[in-house]
Amino acid sequence: MTVSVGVVDYGIGNVKSIIGALDKVGAQVILTDNPEQLLQSDAMILPGVGAFGHAMQQLKERNLDQVIREFTDSKRQFLGICVGMQLLFTTGEEFGEHAGLGIIPGTVSKISLKSESTAPLPHISWNELYAGDNQNWAGSILEGLGSGENVYFVHSYVGTPDCSQDILAVTEYDGLHLCAAVQHENITGCQFHPEKSGETGLKIIDNFIKKSR
Repeated sequence: MTVSVGVVDYGIGNVKSIIGALDKVGAQVILTDNPEQLLQSDAMILPGVGAFGHAMQQLKERNLDQVIREFTDSKRQFLGICVGMQLLFTTGEEFGEHAGLGIIPGTVSKISLKSESTAPLPHISWNELYAGDNQNWAGSILEGLGSGENVYFVHSYVGTPDCSQDILAVTEYDGLHLCAAVQHENITGCQFHPEKSGETGLKIIDNFIKKSR
């Protein structure tokens, strides 16, 4: 069965890498902002780069916030990437406080480096993934990955769920443990970019497609 993946096209970010990764794992890609096409897809991906508030505004102007809520309520597989993951949370604090989709209770805040830190923001680097509290990756999109595998991050803000059980993976940056991936029922979010994370990232995308069958 070929899985159709609706990639939400809302004017935020370069989706070329995402489309390329989906093509490699044999998915049918539907890049669109058309609600009917998105709601008919087997799975959905919300990409995104840039500021939380602007991204949320772009979704609302196209009524895609309601489309995403309806899709996630259907229990089909949903993946948010980078800002697309952050938008799943209740609130974002980038350039003021903004309401998110509220699908996963939690807050997106600036990475709080120590005052003496020389680590740069944004955090742009390959970093290791580790399981979150009380989590193993069986049955998730990270299934089959070893602890400590490297993936690619580009961000200054990080989402933290209210419930630690929603943290699928963490990473360490400048001595801080940051949420790197979340999972809540059929909804997964990656702060990192699987589509830019080489063979490890392709494995993650492939797992997402397999879960969508």
